[in-house]
Amino acid sequence: MELTAIIKKLPYSEPFLFADELLQADESGVTGTFMFKKELDFYKGHFKDNPVTPGVILTETMAQIGLVCLGIYLSDGDLKGDTVIAFTSADMEFLKPVYPGEKVTVSSQKIFFRFGKLKCSAVMKNEAGQEVCRGILAGMITQKL
Repeated sequence: MELTAIIKKLPYSEPFLFADELLQADESGVTGTFMFKKELDFYKGHFKDNPVTPGVILTETMAQIGLVCLGIYLSDGDLKGDTVIAFTSADMEFLKPVYPGEKVTVSSQKIFFRFGKLKCSAVMKNEAGQEVCRGILAGMITQKL
């Protein structure tokens, strides 16, 4: 499956799409990038006069790239109209702030994928190669009832 096709299959759109590019995807994991543009709306109110990317947005970015993109790849993109992608858990550790204008790279490694449930270990790094956060993410791909 083409890497650009995976991003097009994500069930998100602006302003809630946090995946710009996939660099690699295989049976064991994915790597992708996102640029936190200075104009993103949440920066207006998250730490007045000193904007920082909220941890929940960092978690969402890691989930979109490291969990959902990997799930789409592992499912061969076979998502139907009644497919639901559900984020089920995250155990995150935040190490460094991410500021407006920073580009991050997310890499994830599959822990397991069975019965539509995916669990992976993910790391986010800044452009200097420093870890900014890491965690264990889980989700599931299912059909609407």
